This record gives sequence, structure tokens and C-alpha cells, in this order.
Amino acid sequence: MPVSRRQFLKSAAAVSLGFGGLQRHVANAEGDLYRVGFGSLRPDPAGLLDLPAHFSYRVLGRTGESMSDGLLVPGAPDAMAAFPTAEGRTLLVCNHELTAGALAAGAFGEQNEGLAEVPPKSFYDYGYGTSPSLGGTTTIVISRDGRVERRYLSLAGTVRNCAGGPTPWGSWITCEESTQRRDSSYEKDHGYNFEVPATAEIQRAEPVPLRAMGRFNHEAVAVDPSTGIVYQTEDTGDSLIYRFLPEKIGHLQAGGRLQALAVHDHPSFDTRNWESTTIRPGQALEVYWIDIDHVESPENDLRLQGYSKGAARFARGEGMWYGQDAIYFACTSGGVAQKGQVWRYRPSAHEARNGEAMSPGKLELFVEPNDSDVVENCDNLTVSPWGDLVLCEDGPEQQHLVGVTPDGALYKLGRNALNSSEFAGVVFSPDGQELYVNIQNPGITLAIKGPWELGG
Repeated sequence: MPVSRRQFLKSAAAVSLGFGGLQRHVANAEGDLYRVGFGSLRPDPAGLLDLPAHFSYRVLGRTGESMSDGLLVPGAPDAMAAFPTAEGRTLLVCNHELTAGALAAGAFGEQNEGLAEVPPKSFYDYGYGTSPSLGGTTTIVISRDGRVERRYLSLAGTVRNCAGGPTPWGSWITCEESTQRRDSSYEKDHGYNFEVPATAEIQRAEPVPLRAMGRFNHEAVAVDPSTGIVYQTEDTGDSLIYRFLPEKIGHLQAGGRLQALAVHDHPSFDTRNWESTTIRPGQALEVYWIDIDHVESPENDLRLQGYSKGAARFARGEGMWYGQDAIYFACTSGGVAQKGQVWRYRPSAHEARNGEAMSPGKLELFVEPNDSDVVENCDNLTVSPWGDLVLCEDGPEQQHLVGVTPDGALYKLGRNALNSSEFAGVVFSPDGQELYVNIQNPGITLAIKGPWELGG
């Protein structure tokens, strides 16, 4: 049901408790309610998506619909990124978190009858010709006036493409949330990142694993456009935060160096706050980076290697996004109540260069509400054009889109009125006029319009 003013204020009060007494702005009066956020949510007559007043949505696509390349829209849509074109179109590249056995949700039909439409060389893992991996990406081409011009399969043969991140050079890095090894069903090892060019023309990306970025349970990445450094999250309860230093910016296949984040004066620092509160919101820590060896990791032990060397431990690193000169990322099960944390990393002015040791990057616990009424198990996230974060909930019950202001106030932006499936893939259009998001099950991609100019 819609979030009432009273519920919102109750949630805001809970936020202040989660901040442990640190000075953060919270909405605690009626005037603040309309200055922070966009007001109460209104019930959707169609029973799909509750939004504030003066907001609307349209459906861009659903799982199972026909695509322009003769295939079907795959299921389990997850993270996305939006790219502009010179003609004013928007290219929306979307992950699909599927395995080899998800035939009913695959792009080729319930019995893979459409498999002949795609040559085997276009697949990373063709599954010996009998059980191809069904994860990958699709690309939606949206016209200047908002019409879907075409949609096509843009990467084939990968597994559990969960999140990823856009690059400044116009591509999408899609991440496998898997460490599946080669066996009788899978032709190849999984657990890699792949790069997908953003293009309006129907074509499939060359399925080349970015091995130097590490083989682990990947979730998301964020690229700092000023340095070309790629930051990465890992979706496990004892995960690390990684950075990849490419040999050549914009050419990730050329290789590079993988490192893990560590906290100065706190070797093997546990950021999760599970057993004791080691860090509070607003507290900033100076960091350094540890080299990671044997990045192919046949035993899936990069996080253990890094932790033994002094790297910090995080609680299920998931969504990650670059914005406002910082890297924001979510830890879905972090916090005293294990309801989630959002972190902010501000890179050094000398990131990965001489002088970094004297002026290190800083890690800050941005928010940790510890109250499911405020936000529960945040997953994908993005940075809005006016500087707020937008979080996707992936909790056990009701799912919301949640906004977070630069000073830490949280507000409800939308509610899944259809079911309890997670939101995923939240991202703004290049012109900032629309917000795109997926309801992962049954697989619906939405475009939201509203008075975004009121934000901030």
C-alpha cells in the first residue's frame, strides 16, 4: 500500500537511530517531507507500480515477447545501463540472470528451438551443443519520442549475468555471478566479466572473458572516468572490494592488475558490523590496495587470499555506481540487523599513482539504517542527475525503490505493487528525463517519468 506521511516520518526517525548519533539530515517535519523525496506513493490502478503524485510509467518489454532478431526477450532481467546516440536515441543494455537450465525463460524458446538463429561461435559456452548457457544481455533501442524501435540479444552463452557497469568509452561490462566450473553440462569455467558495446545495430558482442579482472562471484563494476580504473564488488558474505588497473585504458582485454581494498591501521578489517559495530555512518577510513595473485582462482579463493593479506571484508557487495566524484556500492546483508549498508569510496587525487600513499582514498559508511521499514537489503543502485542515490530493494517481502539524499535522508520513490519480486537495473536515461527499472519476475522493464526537476 502507499507510504503515508506518518509512515514516512516514522521511517525517517528510524534512520536517525541507524546513524548512531552522527549528524545527518532526516525528514522530521511536514516541510522536510516534501523537500526530501517526492511525497507519498499513490496506489496504481493497474496494480503494477505505485509512484508519487504526478509520476507515470510505461512498459518497455516483458519476458517472452518477440525481439527484432527473431528471438524472445529472456527472463530474469537484472542490472542495466543507458547510453546516448548521436541521433538522440537511448540504448538500454540489460543483463539476464539465467543459467543453462532456465529453458522456459531463455531467448530460444522452451526447448531451445530457436538456437539455430545464433551461430555457435557467438556463444561463450555452447554447452556441447545440448545445454548452452542462457545468460547474457539484450539491448533495447529507444527512439527520441520514447518508442522501442528494436530489441535484440547482444551477448550469448554466459551464466547469471547479475550486475555490471557502464564504461566511459561506450560499453557495458556484464558480470557473471557464478563460479561454475567446467563439467558435463558446462563446456567452460564461469565467473568472469564480459564487455558489450552499446550499439543500435543488431549484433552480438564477441564473448571474450576479461580474465585479468579476476574469476570470482562477480556482481557489479564502476569505472572512474578520470582514471579508467574499474572497481568491482563480489556477492558473498565474506567478500572483498577490488580495483582493476588496466594496462591500457579502454582496452580491458589487454590485461592489467587486480587489487583488493584494505584499511590503514586495521588489517583484515571486518566492515559488516555483524558481531560488533566496527564503523559508524559518516566515519571515513583511509585505505590502501593489496595486489591479488593467481586471479584465475580455480578454487574460488581470491577473497580468502586477500583477507589473509589484510584486505577488508564486506557483507555481500552488490550494486555499484560512479557519480559525484565517488564510487557508491551496496552491501546487501551488512549492518547490525543485516538489512544492508551503502558505502562511498572517494578515490585519491593520485589514485594508483605516485603520491597515493601520502594522500590515500577514503572509505565511508554512507548509510546503515538497520530498519526494514526504511530500506531492506539494497541491491542495484544508481546516482541520480541531482546527486541522490536510488536503491533497489531485494528483501523477503515488499520491494521499494528508495532514494537517499547526499546527506543521508532516505525516502520511498516507488513500490512493486504486483508481487514480492526484486527491483533491478535502476538507471536514468542520458537526458535525465526517465528512470528505467526491471521487476525481475515475471520480467518487466519499465520507464518512469515524473517531475525529476524537483529532486535536490
